[in-house]
Amino acid sequence: MRGFVSSALALDVLAGLAYGYANPGSCSGACNVHDPSVVRRSDGTYFRFSTGNKISYASSSSIAGPWTVIGSMLPGGSSINLPGNRDLWAPDAQIVDGKYHVYYTISSYGSQDSAIGLATSDTMDANTWRDHGAVGVRSNPSKNYNAIDANVLVDGASRYLTFGSFWNDIFQVQLNSAATRSTTASSNIAFDPAGTHAVEGPYLFKYGNYYYLFYSAGACCGYDASRPANGEEYKIKVCRSSSPTGNFVDKNGIACTNGGGTVVLESHDSVYGPGGQGVFDDPTLGPVLYYHYVDTTIGFADGQKLFGWNQLDFSTGWPVV
Repeated sequence: MRGFVSSALALDVLAGLAYGYANPGSCSGACNVHDPSVVRRSDGTYFRFSTGNKISYASSSSIAGPWTVIGSMLPGGSSINLPGNRDLWAPDAQIVDGKYHVYYTISSYGSQDSAIGLATSDTMDANTWRDHGAVGVRSNPSKNYNAIDANVLVDGASRYLTFGSFWNDIFQVQLNSAATRSTTASSNIAFDPAGTHAVEGPYLFKYGNYYYLFYSAGACCGYDASRPANGEEYKIKVCRSSSPTGNFVDKNGIACTNGGGTVVLESHDSVYGPGGQGVFDDPTLGPVLYYHYVDTTIGFADGQKLFGWNQLDFSTGWPVV
């Protein structure tokens, strides 16, 4: 693990290690979020996007906060002509050729009538976002995937959009050089054949010679006395490949298309159901895993989710919290 941002954080980490996982790093200010996505502007300001309020976003001087809410990214909603275009989900913030991109989902709970859209800004300041509508990735009941939970990897001159939730789980397309439209048919890169195929929220991150496919597995997201930590709740898993487009396997060599997946983070201490994750390469901390979770000491409401983050250690070739 790399250097910590504070002695308080160091104590949190040491306490969590007794249970096998480091506890979440400190968070102050606006810390209640669902499906967070983090990007850093060239002046050092951090921006965090999340589901709700037509993509709510906040800024901070560090990943630990204090986070200050800016407002809605697209206060008028999306131009995509689908039910739910005023209720935007699961943002993914990326930098593409110096411009800030946020990919978002249009859908409704349990529906395959879904699409992935894009908004861009030169600065990420309030009221600077331009909606581009759909990027060409849509689904309906005739498809074997659900077009939600987008993530884009910029890898040299190539751009890969990975997405999916349940049905046949995780798929991928390539985008044009501007990362605004899909250019290939979708391919299935992760699938759990067991049960309800509870896999979603992919995030593809390159580190060293490997591409790491992080995803959320299990039931999202609430905690109460009838839903204790029993192993079926949300957790974060990973597979890796030497290619960004497939043949992902877990630590035991099991294919990610056949139920493979190594657990990176799961319920521990008062942390319940971590998921909705992404990975950010912080200039000071190195690779950071961020996610939402439920703190069982605060409350059991289904909508109560907090922003969590931990440094990642890749020294074994596999990410460790």
